[in-house]
Amino acid sequence: MSKEKLQGIGFFEKYLTLWVVLCMVAGISIGKFLPAIPDFLGRFEYANVSVPIAILIWIMIYPMMMKVDFKSVKNVRKNPKGLFVTWVTNWLIKPFTMYGIAAFFFYVVFKGIIPSDLAKDYLAGAVLLGAAPCTAMVFVWSHLTKGNAAYTVVQVATNDLIILIAFTPIVAFLLGVSGFTIPWLTLILSVVLFVVIPLIAGVVTRILIIKNKGEDYFNNAFLPKFNNTTIAGLLLTLVIIFSFQGDVILQNPLHIGLIAVPLIIQTFLIFFIAYIASKMLKLPHNIAAPAGMIGASNFFELAVAVAIAIFGPTSPVALATIVGVLVEVPVMLILVKIANNTTGWFPANQIE
Repeated sequence: MSKEKLQGIGFFEKYLTLWVVLCMVAGISIGKFLPAIPDFLGRFEYANVSVPIAILIWIMIYPMMMKVDFKSVKNVRKNPKGLFVTWVTNWLIKPFTMYGIAAFFFYVVFKGIIPSDLAKDYLAGAVLLGAAPCTAMVFVWSHLTKGNAAYTVVQVATNDLIILIAFTPIVAFLLGVSGFTIPWLTLILSVVLFVVIPLIAGVVTRILIIKNKGEDYFNNAFLPKFNNTTIAGLLLTLVIIFSFQGDVILQNPLHIGLIAVPLIIQTFLIFFIAYIASKMLKLPHNIAAPAGMIGASNFFELAVAVAIAIFGPTSPVALATIVGVLVEVPVMLILVKIANNTTGWFPANQIE
């Protein structure tokens, strides 16, 4: 994916927080005034996975998987320092700092506000977010910080490969520490359903379209057809989830803000860990900025999907992952501004 193929943040993405709020209002209203709708949708389940939501999640994730060019993985040996920063931050630091920060706030700071059972569920949602580094929106953040497009593809592609191996054991370990009985079958099924299958479908589609129509057609004609598909799938999913979550939200409206606190702190912390590490390694800004963005942002679509599959759409765990969606865009736009205002920290861009 070349620099010119990376697009700036679109209208729907730019105002994602607003759309999420509107979906929350719509979903809660449906749950309160039209309860027959969530009751009907709740009947369609297989292995604790909601079929309607699973379909929407495939619609949401599949277009993102088509954007990743796995041929770029062959370039891993070139300029590996930025990749090391990304890998270490995402997989050896981020899940565990998320657990620590969230546990501190939910069990200590907010102890008198959040009941212990809800605190445990919110912590599980935070864990799912922390173990799922961004794979798609990071292309937008990279573009907005004038990041190296080709290198960003390598960072994202290798993260997609690692997530297949590392996501399940990390989540299982941290949920086990949190006191949950690990539903291994459901957890593995979730990764297969919401990572492996869309990934294979995306790779096969990419190969077939490029083989028959060419890469220019794929990038400039085929992919743009799906520009709003991911956001539409996400928003429809949220309407359904919020229709299930209405009672929890209406009974605990303050909790939305409380859940957001550790998530926001974690986002800033992880960004600066990767960003400062890149500065210490004397990486150019067009490598350092995407490295920080990948760690800071989350693959919230996967986190929401796994939360629903393991705990159900009515669980507070799913609510916690949705708050991650709520805060993602405004916080990341702040980090984009910080990155763009600190280009002088880094040597001139040397990696093209």
